[in-house]
Amino acid sequence: MADQKATNITWHEGHVERADRNKLLRQQGATIWFTGLSACGKSTIAFTLEHALVERSHLAYVLDGDNVRHGLNKNLGFSPADREENIRRIGEVSKLFADAGVLTCTSFISPYRADRDKAREIHEADGLPFIEVYVKASVELCEQRDPKGLYKKARAGEIPEFTGISAPYEEPLKAEIVLETEQLSPQEAAQQVLDYLAQKGLLPNT
Repeated sequence: MADQKATNITWHEGHVERADRNKLLRQQGATIWFTGLSACGKSTIAFTLEHALVERSHLAYVLDGDNVRHGLNKNLGFSPADREENIRRIGEVSKLFADAGVLTCTSFISPYRADRDKAREIHEADGLPFIEVYVKASVELCEQRDPKGLYKKARAGEIPEFTGISAPYEEPLKAEIVLETEQLSPQEAAQQVLDYLAQKGLLPNT
């Protein structure tokens, strides 16, 4: 689904370097990629982190799975092919945000390891930090939480290809951060990410 269809196109280099944008914002852009099952706490932690970063005078923005499906990806469903395209698009968008100097928090189930790896590869190819955060919680806990009632519908056969029930989730093998949300509050989880970003020099003016 990612074949180049447009022809007669040329990349146009701008006059502003990434270093200029980083200097202006007093930070380096990066993508913090939250992955995990539905109801594991991804979005809650991502938005908690965004708030904490902005409070510390860092420009941050959350690209949330449901929110993006209201606009950019509204034409995609949940088949394996559509899931792949969903993550391909958000990988490209998050790369643009990071290049602009934004600390970009993505919150997507992103169940397939290969799709997450591709998102990482396009960042690393452009010299942009990509931090995979595995928000780890058992299916049983996520099903107990089930704030949107999705697991109940999936068990009833009303939602086909539901990750963790009728569709697979491939756990990260080498995530930079693993958040055990059965043991951590959203604030504690966000603080672990903040600590990691500081250790990596991505929060220079904190």
